[in-house]
Amino acid sequence: MKTEAKTQSYKEHLAEAWRTGEGVRPLTELDPDLSLDEAYQVQLQTIEDKVKSGQQITGKKIGLTSKAMQESLGVDEPDYGHLLNKMEYGNGTTIPAGEVLQPRVEGEIAFILKEDLAGPDVTSLDVLKATDAVVPALEIVDSRIKDWKITLADTVADNASSGLYVLGGKPKKIGDVDLKQMGMALFKNDQLLNTGVGAAALGDPVKCVAWLANKLSDYGITLKAGEVILSGALSAAMEAQPGDHFHAKFAELGEVHISFVE
Repeated sequence: MKTEAKTQSYKEHLAEAWRTGEGVRPLTELDPDLSLDEAYQVQLQTIEDKVKSGQQITGKKIGLTSKAMQESLGVDEPDYGHLLNKMEYGNGTTIPAGEVLQPRVEGEIAFILKEDLAGPDVTSLDVLKATDAVVPALEIVDSRIKDWKITLADTVADNASSGLYVLGGKPKKIGDVDLKQMGMALFKNDQLLNTGVGAAALGDPVKCVAWLANKLSDYGITLKAGEVILSGALSAAMEAQPGDHFHAKFAELGEVHISFVE
């Protein structure tokens, strides 16, 4: 199958999950030789179609920033996905039924850019200069793949298992906080689930953003001023069920909340 036809076929396969309300077979079961580059092409084509339909790119998300997650998928670097305006929910709001299929919730530090970042030679210092503010965030990861039976290529093609995101707290200038040492506590229905620290994301969330800018240069993509960058989970993702409420508390950054309709 030619690359263009393969990309179209796999894009439609993932979209079938929304039409049926159920997860689909992993792409790597259909094509065990699916390469990472081919998977990114599926993602990029999917996003291009959504933009043509009227949605807007609001930023990017970085996944697989912990060593444990990388080892579980047999990789040695993160992956990334695109954020769209339809994915953003307000702090404290409720997500309607049908917006996600298999949601899991993560606490993250979000960067708001004030300058473009174009790889391939972006450094941590460049990220610091280009960042307007940081805020606490909840990412609702989701998968179109049934039962989350994913390999790296599967999650990359599926927009890095992106679902929705929520920004909260009060914006802080990046120079006013120590992101590596920043603590986070994630709660489900007011019960503490887990805790994390900024260093859980590649040792430093700033390094995650630099990695992203440089990785995107492989595909001719630049991070733009005003974009939101979710820099990676600070602890394990927690499954969400209808009626659940999640909130995360971040040292110095405040809180962020989201609920799921019953």
